[in-house]
Amino acid sequence: MYKLTAVTKDYRKGRAIVHALAGVDLAIADGEWLAVQGPTGHGKTTLLQMLGALDRPTSGSVELDGHDLATMRESQLCGLRAASIGFVFQTFNLIPTLTAQENVETALVPLHVPAATRKSRAAAALADVGLTDRSRHLPGELSGGEQQRVAIARALVKEPTVILADEPTGNLDEDTRDEIISLLEAQWRERGLTLVLVTHDSAIARRAQRIVVMRDGRVSPARTALAGTR
Repeated sequence: MYKLTAVTKDYRKGRAIVHALAGVDLAIADGEWLAVQGPTGHGKTTLLQMLGALDRPTSGSVELDGHDLATMRESQLCGLRAASIGFVFQTFNLIPTLTAQENVETALVPLHVPAATRKSRAAAALADVGLTDRSRHLPGELSGGEQQRVAIARALVKEPTVILADEPTGNLDEDTRDEIISLLEAQWRERGLTLVLVTHDSAIARRAQRIVVMRDGRVSPARTALAGTR
């Protein structure tokens, strides 16, 4: 599904140039669960942005199903993100003035899904993450774990092929962390998703099929995780 070839990403910081990615070669198979680890500031989030078509590389190619994201028009990338890629963030990124139901529905608006269908699909997605009884609550009325469940429902409601998760348990306690990862794992298995998860937590990473480690903007040789096989 994904094929990254000699991907670099440079940022200017004052007079200095920061090499966030320094020649990344990486292949991610359809339906694979890949965990990405590494120290802070070594390119993990930048890599996820490349995979999610949120940024373009300075050089190299980022292919998804044979299409080079680096050369696609912005309108094409917007369509790809809206239809095929679900995002889950550490800070949840929910709209505070919208209910859980409405937050999930927002993912379907760019796809021009009719209002009645948006409502039914959002309700089904919230049911999948165990939040039917919290659908009318605002984010501020939900626990951290519940907010992350809403965020996962929002990512899943458009029926993507890829889920990209950036430290999705970073703001959660250990028990809630385990619940959220188990939920993501269950959805990965049931839906045949490609899941790429950035985490500092080795206990989480070991549940994936494969782990790669990023240092100085480069990806180390992958190793097989201890668990996470279908």
